[in-house]
Amino acid sequence: MKKLILSAALGAMVMAPAAFAEEHVIEMRNTGSDRQPMVFEPAYLEIAPGDTVTFVNAMGVHNAQTIDGMLPEGVEGFVGDMNSDVSFIASEEGLYGIKCLPHYGMGMVALIKVGDGEAANLEAAASVRHPGRARIRMADLLAQAEADQDAGS
Repeated sequence: MKKLILSAALGAMVMAPAAFAEEHVIEMRNTGSDRQPMVFEPAYLEIAPGDTVTFVNAMGVHNAQTIDGMLPEGVEGFVGDMNSDVSFIASEEGLYGIKCLPHYGMGMVALIKVGDGEAANLEAAASVRHPGRARIRMADLLAQAEADQDAGS
């Protein structure tokens, strides 16, 4: 009987982190709440490792996919189908850059910071070049991530 109780307690401890994982939603929109065209809302999100992020197509023809060079080392990117919701689990700490492929040049980008600590890939993410308005919007998102990182240290 003691062996069964100990086994159940150990199993609960192993499963505990999954029970605390959160789910976050980012909407893909033609127009944001601030009247900006072609946006992810929110465009910047801070989450914990193990959390799930779901991109929901709220309006328009959109997809969500990772940006090459803007992922933590060892993380495999994803490409969501057009007009479909897509989810991923943030497995590693760091920055995850996201774009809508057809509206990338119009500035439809998002940045997800995973973990409370310093984003090891901040410098690499900041060195990625973006087209058109995406360059401006991503620079603002990276500045926010850097400011959050500085405030935490």
